Amino acid sequence: MAAPHSTSHATHNPAPEPPAVSEALARAHQKYWRFNVTLIAALMSVGFAVSFLLPLAAPMLAHVRIAGFSLPFYFGAQGAILIYLALIVVYILSMQRADRRLQRAFLADADAAAAADAVADTNDVENSAVNRAIDHSANHTTDAAANRIAADSGTRGL
Repeated sequence: MAAPHSTSHATHNPAPEPPAVSEALARAHQKYWRFNVTLIAALMSVGFAVSFLLPLAAPMLAHVRIAGFSLPFYFGAQGAILIYLALIVVYILSMQRADRRLQRAFLADADAAAAADAVADTNDVENSAVNRAIDHSANHTTDAAANRIAADSGTRGL
């Protein structure tokens, strides 16, 4: 007995289409993610330097003493941890600022879309008023023409 043909999960449940966004909002998203990736790369570079490069330089700094302890001891005991915490704080603050910037772009886009919808609604109302006026004048013209035809047929004796 042959095995049934396997069908792709994607054919049964296609991925939903992403919502349409304006050009300005697309640029704001691109700028946001470029900033995010750049920030992460910079902070990870600092973390790498603290984790790997500073310990490599520790033997050269061993002769520097603070309160009787060598400087590399302070780097390992407190300095690296404090720098890691500082990196986290910098990331949080920077991303909050970037999130606010993206939120402002989103709100501006939503306001522009609402204004465009309002203009479209106003145009629809104006167009419907014009169409009613045209229909009214067309009906009036049709009624006048019918009255003339009726009058003409009455005078002809039809």
